[in-house]
Order: sequence, then structure tokens, then C-alpha cells
Amino acid sequence: MLLKEYRICMPLTVDEYKIGQLYMISKHSHEQSDRGEGVEVVQNEPFEDPHHGNGQFTEKRVYLNSKLPSWARAVVPKIFYVTEKAWNYYPYTITEYTCSFLPKFSIHIETKYEDNKGSNDRIFDNEAKDLEREVCFIDIACDEIPERYYKESEDPKHFKSEKTGRGQLREGWRDSHQPIMCSYKLVTVKFEVWGLQTRVEQFVHKVSDQKRFLSLGQGHCLYWQVRVHDVQTVGASNR
Repeated sequence: MLLKEYRICMPLTVDEYKIGQLYMISKHSHEQSDRGEGVEVVQNEPFEDPHHGNGQFTEKRVYLNSKLPSWARAVVPKIFYVTEKAWNYYPYTITEYTCSFLPKFSIHIETKYEDNKGSNDRIFDNEAKDLEREVCFIDIACDEIPERYYKESEDPKHFKSEKTGRGQLREGWRDSHQPIMCSYKLVTVKFEVWGLQTRVEQFVHKVSDQKRFLSLGQGHCLYWQVRVHDVQTVGASNR
């Protein structure tokens, strides 16, 4: 088992982030539906938890064969999928990933959103107080994005909202920007197969690290929140 905690700050409030997140997820799913692969929604319905209250449960199948590294494609069936199960009690969510042909592989992600700049070191005390883990801060403005996924129009260093003035973030922006919120993600990867466990667990965290898709996804979320906010502002002013 490999456990890491990621902290991703955004120049938004927790309430504002929820809006951008919905658009980002929808747009990302559409963009990934290429080469006959994509996302299949299996279940999407309200869910009630005795501790967390009312929420939404979703189950999806994500087809990812073409995204695998060459060493993995050599041992993986041509058609396979990852099952994503998510319990959304925003501002708290649980997401679990399992693989169709690897019953001993799983990814468990607990996410909490707070209006601060990543300063809460005890946010997961109830879930993992006594478990040793690495804490990784992710900077959506300054961390490098793979060239094939980069879009200047969605780069927080370049775009700016005409209505709110947010955007064009510079190095050190987290120290002074208001508003600011943080997405705390506690990620647990398990692959209990002798000889492959360490390699696979490290690979999963590598492709999810601050230089890649976590930063990319949050940058997209900021971009879409700004776009939605601008559209809503214009619509309200025209009523």
C-alpha cells in the first residue's frame, strides 16, 4: 500500500469551485471519448449516508487501454476498463477505482475542500491519523503540464476573467491571493501482487503527481468556473 496526500490550492471559494468542477468533469469526459474509448455511466442516483448525509452516488466504466505504458499493454487484455465509484457529499467526496481483470488493484481517494491555503495538517486525522504519508503541494500555475495536454487559453498564468479580475497567477500567488481554497486529496494505491506491487503503486502516483494531471485538472476547473461566472454575470445584468 502506498499513501500520499495532495494539496491543490485554487483562487476560488469552496462554493465557487463546485460550479467549475461540474463543467470540468463533463468536458473532460467528452474529450477523452476518442478512439472508441471513453466513459460509460453505469449508475447515477441520490444516496444517503448516516454520517455524511445526502449525496450522489455514481458508477462509471473508464476505458483506458490506449493510455497504458508499453510494459503494461503487454500483459493487459486488448479491451479492459477501470470502474470508478464515487460518493459525493460535497465538500467531502470518496472515489474508488478498481480494474476489470486485476481484483487486487485499487485506488481509494478521499477529498475534502476547505477555504484556506493548504494549512490544515489535521484534516484527515479521522481517516489516517497514525498512517505515515508524503504530503505533496500542487501549484496549478507553476507546475509543468505535459505538452500534449497544454492549452494556453486554459493556463492560469495567461487567462483572466474580465468580470472578477481573477487569473494570470504568478509564482507565490498562494501567499497573498483572496479568495483561496484548498482541495485536500488522500490517495491510497494498492496492488497486492508479488513482484509488481511497488512498480505499479509508484507508477499510479507518478501519473497523478503535481507535474501532471492533478494540476491540469484543477487548472481546467478554474478556467471553467471563471467562464461560467462570467456568463452568469452577463445574464444577470441583462435581465
